[in-house]
Amino acid sequence: MQKHLTLQNDVQQLSLLADYIDAIATEGALDPALAMSLNLALEEAVANVVLYAYPEGTDGTVDIDATMADGLLTFVIADSGVPFDPTTKAEADVTLSLEERPIGGLGIFLVRQLMDTVAYERKDNRNILTLTKHLTPHDQNN
Repeated sequence: MQKHLTLQNDVQQLSLLADYIDAIATEGALDPALAMSLNLALEEAVANVVLYAYPEGTDGTVDIDATMADGLLTFVIADSGVPFDPTTKAEADVTLSLEERPIGGLGIFLVRQLMDTVAYERKDNRNILTLTKHLTPHDQNN
């Protein structure tokens, strides 16, 4: 299974992501709890691109490609925005109170918790974030 989605860097477009994940979950017969986790992880990753990849007032896009094969679900999120590697961010210290915790960093923390691998590369002036999830028999309603 392969699915593609292109969004503009407009927060209003993020609502299209849920339908995209729903279509993947339906086609892949994924467990609803896994589908919710995937939706959260993708929303966090894509929202960061939409909000921060392009200078304010600049139009841009984010491409999302999903592939499901051989028990592996892979999402590739690509944009032509400013170079940014979220994998270099320190892990959020969730032991700190809300008052002590610095702003930011929880999105990538959530993505790391929900996905099995998170990898970044800068290629052809594009940020490419690859998220993978190993599917177990429990994850699929076959």
